[in-house]
Parts: sequence; structure tokens; C-alpha cells
Amino acid sequence: MPLLDVRDIDTFYGASHVLHSLSLRVEQSEIECILGRNGVGKTTLLRSIIGLTPPRLGRVVYKGEDITRMRVNKRARLGIGYVPQGREIFPDITVMDNLRLGLVARSDGMTRVPDEIFDFFPMLKPLVDRQGGLLSGGEQQQLAIARALCGNPELLLLDEPTEGIQPSIVQEIERILKRIHQEKKLTIILVEQKIDFAKNVSQEFTIMVKGRVAREADIHSLTDEVIREYLTI
Repeated sequence: MPLLDVRDIDTFYGASHVLHSLSLRVEQSEIECILGRNGVGKTTLLRSIIGLTPPRLGRVVYKGEDITRMRVNKRARLGIGYVPQGREIFPDITVMDNLRLGLVARSDGMTRVPDEIFDFFPMLKPLVDRQGGLLSGGEQQQLAIARALCGNPELLLLDEPTEGIQPSIVQEIERILKRIHQEKKLTIILVEQKIDFAKNVSQEFTIMVKGRVAREADIHSLTDEVIREYLTI
């Protein structure tokens, strides 16, 4: 049984039909990258999984349970973490308080930020008393991922974590995600535009075209020919 099974979902924004009978299966401890040109529905897919934009038709099944109509906070407590595009950290509170907000999603009642967070993200430790809005873009992105990890998720949804990030920090985020995956066996669904990053981090890929799945395979099948056909502008 897959950890996540998205079955023939149709998702709308108002009257706009964005996802068309889209299906996606993600196995436990897998890193799946969602690829596609701008506007094909990648972010909508993540929002459908987390419940911010629930599908009108089809089902979202997580660990064998139908969560299609479940509230976002209940999905978080079941173990689904989400880092949206643009990070959406709270700029007027401290790094530590941002991290503490992530604890709300935990089902074990822990009220202290785990030490492993600063082990994975050592650059955050000297910044715990700094307001989130004063961090650089790369620091904010690491804070957003760390906050999601504070909820102890089994499935982590990441929407373009390298967007607007300088290359050295992209490499650092790549290293961190690989380590988290290896040590915590975390399942990750990653929406990404940087092909090299996707290839280095992911095991499987799904390409979307106009709200539908156009191709899916293991990451070694993401050839230059496939990239030219589906991803080159």
C-alpha cells in the first residue's frame, strides 16, 4: 500500500478547472519530484493533498485513510507537513517562536523544539532570537522547512524550495534534504523548477501538462529528450 494515493482528482479554483482526473501514488520513504512548466497545476496538486484547495471529484488517501474532506489541521496531525511557495514564515516573531508554531501539528504533545532541528539546520541556532523577517531568503527557506519538521511529519510537501535562493544555499538545502531523508526515512513530494536539483534529490518524477500527468518514471529516465519535450520553454 502506498503512503499517499491520489485517485483521479479534479480540482477547481472557482470556475477554473485546474486538475483533470489526476492520479499520483507515492511510496513510503520515497522522494517524488513534480515537474512541469508554469501554470500546469503543480502547486494546486500540493494544495489538494494538504487540503487548502480540496478536489471536487476523486479521492486523496493517506496511509489507507480517505482524507479528501478532512480539515487541514487534522491532516497535519496525521503527519503531513507543508512548506508553501514563498515560505510564509511569520516575519514579526522570532525564529524560535516560528519553530514553536510547528509543534502544534504534533500528535505526541511535545512542546519543546527538538534538538535534531538545530542538528539538521545549525545556521538557525545563533538566530533563534532574531525576527523571521530579518533573515535572508535562504535562511527563511531553511526556517520554513525546519518549522514543518517540528511537526514530526511522515510526508513533507515542498513547493519550490530553491526559488530565489543563491546557489550555495541551494546546495545546502540539497544536502539537508538528503540527510533528513536518509536518517528519518521521510517521504517527500517536491515541486521544483531546477532540473539538476531535482535529479540530485529525487528518486521518482512526475511531469504535469495542463493539469494532467504526462509522464512518470524513476529519476534516471529524466533524459535531455524528455526535458526538451515537456519542460523547455
